[in-house]
Order: sequence, then structure tokens, then C-alpha cells
Amino acid sequence: MTSQEAARELLREFPVVDGHNDLPWALRAQVRYDLDARDIATDQSAHLHTDIPRLRAGGVGAQYWSVYVRTDSPDPVAATLEQVDCVRQLLARHPGDLRPAFTAADMEAARGEGRIASLMGAEGGHSIANSLGTLRGLYGLGVRYMTLTHNDNVDWADSATDEPKAGGLTAFGREVVREMNRLGMLVDLSHVAATTMRDALDASSAPVIFSHSSARAVCDHPRNVPDDVLERLPANGGMAMVTFVPKFVLQAAVDWTAAADDNMRAHGFHPLDTTAEAMKVHRAFEERRPRPVATVATVADHLDHMREAAGIDHVGIGGDYDGTAFTPDGLADVSGYPNLLAELLDRGWSKADLAKLTWKNAVRVLDAAQDVARALQATRPPSNATIESLDG
Repeated sequence: MTSQEAARELLREFPVVDGHNDLPWALRAQVRYDLDARDIATDQSAHLHTDIPRLRAGGVGAQYWSVYVRTDSPDPVAATLEQVDCVRQLLARHPGDLRPAFTAADMEAARGEGRIASLMGAEGGHSIANSLGTLRGLYGLGVRYMTLTHNDNVDWADSATDEPKAGGLTAFGREVVREMNRLGMLVDLSHVAATTMRDALDASSAPVIFSHSSARAVCDHPRNVPDDVLERLPANGGMAMVTFVPKFVLQAAVDWTAAADDNMRAHGFHPLDTTAEAMKVHRAFEERRPRPVATVATVADHLDHMREAAGIDHVGIGGDYDGTAFTPDGLADVSGYPNLLAELLDRGWSKADLAKLTWKNAVRVLDAAQDVARALQATRPPSNATIESLDG
């Protein structure tokens, strides 16, 4: 049996739980939620990284759909609700393939049914507008993790890619983490500053996740996780889910991306814009200056290091498909996961290791967070603290 065949066989039993996919944002940006114009029941490779046939081909068994909105959105709460509604519409349109999931038990039920468990993650604390009531509202709608920041600071937490302001988490930021623990909402530390990572680990009584981050020791980008933080995951019980974004996994791509982002701004586009017009600017820049190409092996290098630093029980996968303009060779879209597993098999990863990487770790972490929440809810009422009362 080839490594590729062995990988596909394993995925039939232990499919991938992917921590982060931006399909809802792509549907918003491209067609303003016209789901007939981007029918994911059919091949959408001309427009998207994601559709149901390629999810099936990639062995995906559970997906955290990101309900991301930009930090400069004039009404981020309303925009986040629209993103949640998009996911709900997708689930209603494709009930034979996508199953709503809110708990670890739901994930296992979906696996037993041969459907893709569909969870949601809010990408950035700006989505709650400094309101713990809004946080609870998102949880009630099915959001099961929140990334504390996106690319910009929020009032109560520092981002990895903004100028430090809070020095990590403020008092209100720590209260956000505690309330997430009480709800059973996973604290996601992708995008946050290392100081915020450490403060959140100090404040959290439940496992944390990195929904789409790689190893800073392998690629020195602030979006990646330092070794001292990876080494704290066993005591916390959490996990780091490797991302595939070339500018976070390949050092040469870090430098290229900085120049490409400057070029986008010079042409009046946000660096994260993936509309057709923006991509024309990207492609013209790439013709002048070919981008460094990451590969499956590049991503595997990160996983090798993350396994060594955190342990096999604390690693996972979060590709960031439809949230990045470029992808590694061999991981072009959601059908590529078997290529990564085949590479890891060739490097000596056991099938037991891979089952933890793809499925078991993510299910365990959500289950553990729910256990913590049940205990906290028995002793702690909902917090009505405000940022003014805690931070002044």
C-alpha cells in the first residue's frame, strides 16, 4: 500500500477536523451570499478553495466555518450575524452532507452518519463589541470558538500584527476568557500577540486552541506560536492547529508578502482583499516578482516541530482555505489533506499519531471545554461586567 493509499484509508475512519475555513467570507465578498451563484454542491474550483465534492475528496469530517468580519466593519456585530446566517443557509441547503454540530457528541454523530460536522468560530473579539451579552448571544447561535483578536488590537487584547497597547489582556480581556470558559466556548489564540497568548493561558481554566497557526521557531512570523507557548499546551490541555498559509510557514514568503501587501495598498486595495480586481493586482505583482512556493513538506516541517514542542496530543490542522490568496503546492484546496498525511507517514508518523492529528485531539478539546463549562455553570452566574467597570 502506498503512503497516499494509507492516508486515504485512515481518513475514512478518522477524518480531518479543520479548525478554520473562510468560505462564508468568500461567499459574502464574491456574491453577497447568492448561494445559487456559488453552489458548493458542485465544483467551484474556478472561484473557491472549498466545495462539498472536494471536502469529500480531502477526507474532511468536521469543519469550523469562520464567521469572520473585518475589523473596520461599521457594524461588526450585525455583519457577524450575517455570517452566522450564511452558515445556517449552507446547512439547510445541504443536509445530506453537512450536519450542524455544537458538541463533541455531535461531531461523533456526524462521523457515524458520514456527514461533515459543521461548527462555527468567530474570528476576532471585535465581533462582540465589548459586550459579554453579545458573546453569550453568539454562543447561543452556535459559535463554539472566538479568536480574541484578528489583525488589529481590540480594546482589551493585543494582536500579533498591531502595535502593543494592552500588554496582553486587560482586566476585561481576562473576564472575556473566563466567560468563554463558563459558556464552553473555546478560546482561540491565533492572531493574538505572544503576550496575549500567555495571559490567556494564565486566565483560562479550559483548554485553548490555535485554530490556524504554525510554529514560530520554524518560520519567524508574529502570527506563529513561540515554543514556550507550545510547551504550555500539555498542562492546559489545548491544541495548536497548523495553518497552510505560505506567508506563515515559509520564511522567504514572509518577505515577499510584505512587499506584495505594500503593492496592494499602493493600488487602493486591502492586503486581504481576494476580489477579482484585487487578484489582478496580485497576479501582476507576481509576474514581476515570482513568489516563493511553499510545499506539503514545508507544512510537515511545522508539524514535526509542533509535535516535538507540544506533544502529539496537542496538534491539529487549520488550513485557512478561502481566507488566503495563495496555498502550498500539494495543498491547493480542501482536497489536499491526504497529501499532507502521506508526507507525515513517510516521515515516520504512526497511524495512531495521525488519528490524533486529524480527529481525536479536536474532539477531546471541545469535550473538555464543555466539561469545564458544566462545572463553572454550577457555581458561577453569567458575568455582566463591562469594559468601563474593569478597565476604567
